Amino acid sequence: MSEQVEALPAQAIASDSNTSISWRDYLELTKPRVVALMILTSVIGMLLAAPGVPGWGVLIWGNLGIALLAGAAAVVNHVVDQKIDTVMARTRKRPVATGKIAPMDAFLFAAILASVGMAVLMWQVNHLTAWLTLASLVGYAGVYTLFLKRATPQNITIGGLAGAMPPLLGWTAVTGQVEGHALLLVLIIFAWTPPHFWALAIHRKEEYAKAGIPMLPVTHGNKFTELHILLYTLMLLAVSLLPFVTGMSGGIYLVGALALGLRFLQYAVRLLKGDDRRVALNTFKYSITYLMALFVVLLVDHFVFF
Repeated sequence: MSEQVEALPAQAIASDSNTSISWRDYLELTKPRVVALMILTSVIGMLLAAPGVPGWGVLIWGNLGIALLAGAAAVVNHVVDQKIDTVMARTRKRPVATGKIAPMDAFLFAAILASVGMAVLMWQVNHLTAWLTLASLVGYAGVYTLFLKRATPQNITIGGLAGAMPPLLGWTAVTGQVEGHALLLVLIIFAWTPPHFWALAIHRKEEYAKAGIPMLPVTHGNKFTELHILLYTLMLLAVSLLPFVTGMSGGIYLVGALALGLRFLQYAVRLLKGDDRRVALNTFKYSITYLMALFVVLLVDHFVFF
């Protein structure tokens, strides 16, 4: 795999490594936007876990610990994908890819984040949440990034489970136990992940091919991928209705889930018909809006009917 990846010119790396390193470079390693979306779903998991609003201690310490461990996983991802990142336009300026931050320094940073995050969760929240969060880190940084990403075009389908965990982590932070409704939240994100990432993969197909990553559009073509985006979007629509079916939510959520899901389905149909990179990118962008809006509607429904 490494033979297929082109490195940046040595002069460029040397130039970047000589520039001063700021705290913003280390912040970038943690993928703050991705972590922010994870924390949003974690907070909603906390708020849905029990009647009323959880105590400030759980909200603050729980989300801090989850964020630190998620950030540690992101840092490991930067290090493992260093060579891949150098050939992709959206990642080639990352601090490790450019040589601005050395891999060992990044690993040390990840270890510190993970250690502090585990300590916070173990001492201030509960052991179950701590171990589940650590398992998510290992699943993303280890199983997905080190193995699945390079091994199979179904990488994101299998590896998506690690990224689907935050609502469950928020739930267990409040209740101290794994419950069925929390697993429904995980299932929604698990079903959402493939159409979300495959839409981006279509838009970035040439870059993934150049980097030697067997994303589905690279190995099976756009049409095959677009068909699977449509099928997974249909599955997502069905899965998103389960909170209403099981009595977890009421009519507000049902209306919101249907409206958001049908809009997602419209994007998937347009993509299958048009095979347009711009539509793929717009589908990817909408998928982020979809997930945030769906969980916000679920939260609104919860407190209206509480």
